[in-house]
Amino acid sequence: MADGVERGGERVGAGSVSAARTGTRTYLGRNDRGDEVRIGPADAPGHFTPGELLKLALAGCSGMSADRALSRRLGDDVEVTVWAHGTSDPDTESYRAIDEELVVDRSPLDDQAAERLVAVVARAIASSCTIARTVDGCVTLTTTVDGVAR
Repeated sequence: MADGVERGGERVGAGSVSAARTGTRTYLGRNDRGDEVRIGPADAPGHFTPGELLKLALAGCSGMSADRALSRRLGDDVEVTVWAHGTSDPDTESYRAIDEELVVDRSPLDDQAAERLVAVVARAIASSCTIARTVDGCVTLTTTVDGVAR
């Protein structure tokens, strides 16, 4: 890159991110801490598409929001995988729906505690996940915890 191209704008500060062009339709995303992610089309090896990053942000945010409730009830070593499923509508170039799925084993809990966990996790995500709160109302967002839709 040419000198000065990656310099910060006047408003760069905490929470700022950048995407610097690395080639045709490929970019290197950076946060203010220096971490990086490659962004590009689906056929660019080693790159995430912007849509994948949107869904990944949603999955990560939901997992982080639910983490305390999950680990408190299932232990600090609880295994959790959060998926975000959905494809964009090619006619509108937008996501109309994203199906979020938290995969966690609730079998160590009795039926009542397992049911409460689903409700607690859903509340934690609804109140704390900035990404879910941002996209809610813009896309249909469905959350499923261990096979239970909420």
